[in-house]
Amino acid sequence: MNEKYKHSTVYQIYPRSFCDSNGDGIGDIRGIISKLDYLKGLGIDVIWLSPVYKSPNDDNGYDISDYCSIQSELGTMEDFDELLSSAREREISIIMDLVINHTSDEHEWFRRALNGEEKYKNYYIIRKGKDGKLPNNWGNFFADCPWEPFGDPANEEYYLHLFSKKQPDLNWYNPEVYGEICDIMRFWLDKGVAGFRCDVINIIYKSSLADGKKRLALTGKEHYISTEGTHKILASLRRDVMDRYDAFTVGETVMVTPVMARDLTDETRGELDMVFAFEHMECDQIGVKWFKIPFKPKRLMRTLTKWQTELPWNTCYFENHDQPRSVTRFTKGGEYRKAGSKMLLGLLFSLRGTTFVYEGQEIGMTNGAFDSLDEIMDIESHNVNKMAKSLGIIQPFRWNLIRKTTRDNARTPMQWTGDDGAGFTTGRPWLKLNPNYKEINVEADLLDPDGVISFFKRINSFKKTSPTLRDGSFCEIVADGKLYAFSRELDGEELIAVCNFTTSKRRIPGEISGEIVISTVKDPDINVLSPYEYRLYRRKTRGKI
Repeated sequence: MNEKYKHSTVYQIYPRSFCDSNGDGIGDIRGIISKLDYLKGLGIDVIWLSPVYKSPNDDNGYDISDYCSIQSELGTMEDFDELLSSAREREISIIMDLVINHTSDEHEWFRRALNGEEKYKNYYIIRKGKDGKLPNNWGNFFADCPWEPFGDPANEEYYLHLFSKKQPDLNWYNPEVYGEICDIMRFWLDKGVAGFRCDVINIIYKSSLADGKKRLALTGKEHYISTEGTHKILASLRRDVMDRYDAFTVGETVMVTPVMARDLTDETRGELDMVFAFEHMECDQIGVKWFKIPFKPKRLMRTLTKWQTELPWNTCYFENHDQPRSVTRFTKGGEYRKAGSKMLLGLLFSLRGTTFVYEGQEIGMTNGAFDSLDEIMDIESHNVNKMAKSLGIIQPFRWNLIRKTTRDNARTPMQWTGDDGAGFTTGRPWLKLNPNYKEINVEADLLDPDGVISFFKRINSFKKTSPTLRDGSFCEIVADGKLYAFSRELDGEELIAVCNFTTSKRRIPGEISGEIVISTVKDPDINVLSPYEYRLYRRKTRGKI
């Protein structure tokens, strides 16, 4: 793994929601350019840019109609080139979001397939129904039927889409698809991007289209989760494309175990550099993410320790464009929002692995404040509402499910100031602003010497300069559901991170001692942790001089 990127702090930008430069209510590339100095000041090394490609926006850019063009509402290719060069001047790299499980149904390839061109029909997974029924019994990630009629109904053909019906899955059995994707990757790497975040990358190769074992959700997943075919494709992409550039890949890998993640990132296999796993993001749910249960910190602690122990290198993240905001999810919020936000950042930066943060996390942005489904733009949420309604679930319960879990919780516009439009736009924002932007915003937080940004800069800087926090071993000390403490050890130095996950004061366990080098509390009590306090101790390794 490239050491430069291994030890980077990566900041994800959701372009539509970051900064609007022209007042149309939609964030854009020039808005990102205007905030590069701010990101440099945070100590950001890499920007992960969610899709900016041409798209009809059925799924906000994850349905791509042209991989080598920029979505007009986000800017131009000239704007993108300026973003690359301006970021490079500030020693910030940019990685693109590579979406290659599916395209938009408005992509030229799919249009030509619909026009009857056999070459392009073979770019997608198109099958005839069986005995008047669908080709198989699979489920769909967006709570929809995964098979949609293709072309002339008389042909009784269907195309597979594991996500929206406007996102037909690509056929990775076809070597021409592989060649097209290689060309797309080279196009962006030649421009100077530093690599790719690879969307749902471990499901691209379907080993079979046979019926699946019936499940509550995602029937058929055994035929496409981390198949051997996927491993072969990733190794080929690494060999034929990535190894020829100073770049890296991080894969979004759904439903993986530590063993599966090790296989995907084993350097001797030459596939991905890092993966996003999701088990720690499932600690407050049963089965599927929509069925939330009360958050129990012990489940999160247990899962974090499991992955820190069983995987040589992790991606450390608590938020992205698909997840609810972490301070709403993992703390009591309210009066504890600032303390909880800082504690979670302290924990995040103390774990072994590459740190990924999401826009707004550095000021403790919270879940959206939506009043009804009419204010929700997320296609997945609307599909879930339809499915739940068909199952007889009454509206109040449906809304409660969606309000807590909708992806739009993370997509509300960035809160830059307390002015009208939150400093995000002078127009009408594409998605409802969180009304708390009046109090929670970058401008106000920067003026607070005890603010979340101040702590973010401090812990980020410390990790960059601490070999122990970057590369030290991991060992759990306490994980009782109230306190989470672990050590990082390297070359005779031991750092101990301690997190209080409660709203009460907690005594420091006797086995934890040393010099306090960082705390989220101004004057920490040497014997007691304040509510949601994070603390980092330093001491020499026992038994060593």
